[in-house]
Amino acid sequence: MGLKKSDVKVGDTTSQVVADNLSRTQIVQYAGSSGDYNPLHTDEVFTTKVAGYPSVFAHGMLSMGATGKLLTDYVGDGMLTYYGVRFTYQVWPGDTLTATATVTGIREEDGVDLVDLDVSTKNQDGIEVIKGQATARLES
Repeated sequence: MGLKKSDVKVGDTTSQVVADNLSRTQIVQYAGSSGDYNPLHTDEVFTTKVAGYPSVFAHGMLSMGATGKLLTDYVGDGMLTYYGVRFTYQVWPGDTLTATATVTGIREEDGVDLVDLDVSTKNQDGIEVIKGQATARLES
């Protein structure tokens, strides 16, 4: 069941912890499921000694997917019509991520009621790691 038009207004927000104490194991599991074995995400020695980062870090798409869970929990499965983000900061092992969606508009397009959302995901230090927008269909 999707979000109803009668239950939403501009300015509404919803937040959810989408990753709690992200582990290296979860990052490697994501590498396996996505097929993205870039050593920046999986090889501590390469990442620290060659690339100069303090540690391996999560795939951007892992953070985007976790943020997407907030959206589908809020608007309902199969209701998203658009979802796009910018990766604004690395996500490190041990990070806890909280995603927030804010309603910025409610409109009709081609007879379909839509809600526009600003999306932001921050780590436990309040640093924004994801910034984006989404649009979803609304139930009448």
